[in-house]
Amino acid sequence: MSQPEASDPTESSATPTPYRLLSLDHQTALDNAEFRLREEFATMFDQETIHRFLYRSYEGFAARATVTIYLPLLAERFGRQRLQALAKVEGKVPQPRPTVLFMCTHNAGRSQIALGYFTHLAKGRAVAWSGGSDPSGALNPAAIESMAEIGIDIADEYPKPWTDEIIRAADVIVTMGCGDTCPLVPGPRYEEWIIEDPAGLDIEQVRPIRDDIGSRIEKLLTELGV
Repeated sequence: MSQPEASDPTESSATPTPYRLLSLDHQTALDNAEFRLREEFATMFDQETIHRFLYRSYEGFAARATVTIYLPLLAERFGRQRLQALAKVEGKVPQPRPTVLFMCTHNAGRSQIALGYFTHLAKGRAVAWSGGSDPSGALNPAAIESMAEIGIDIADEYPKPWTDEIIRAADVIVTMGCGDTCPLVPGPRYEEWIIEDPAGLDIEQVRPIRDDIGSRIEKLLTELGV
């Protein structure tokens, strides 16, 4: 893992997309999303911060999207996660829950399986996020199918990057194959899980990977006292 300060793949020197460049339906959806986020974070952040996080998240997804219909929804979901992380970093969460960040390369298989397991077993007593150094366009279908077999639905998840505030909000960072691209910052506890990448594998080959991750998640939750 590398030593430099964590970077934010959704940030750039460019300003957010001007309104005139957005389609009407995307602009309307983003306006509604911003209204919801302002209501949710009204006591924590000013309107400019909320606007910036939403539009930077939109720009990050738009830069690599092949299907654009869901961009406003993804921007709202990721913008909300980033604001939640920033609130924890800035001490604006009264009783923060243990937070774990799962990292891999494409955020399409291993880290999504781990996220699904953790969220299912923690039952709201701890928080999990996931991210990739080079997020792919969609989740691994075999990963989705393997989790569905055990009653955990991850089909609504989506590949995404990690960002500075998400890394700094994590109490535990679990890396799975992102190597030197995984950022190293002071504070979180780091674990490296050596797990085969399920990319390109069929469901029979993914099941052992799924079960290995599940066992590791159970151990991690026990260590966190959850």
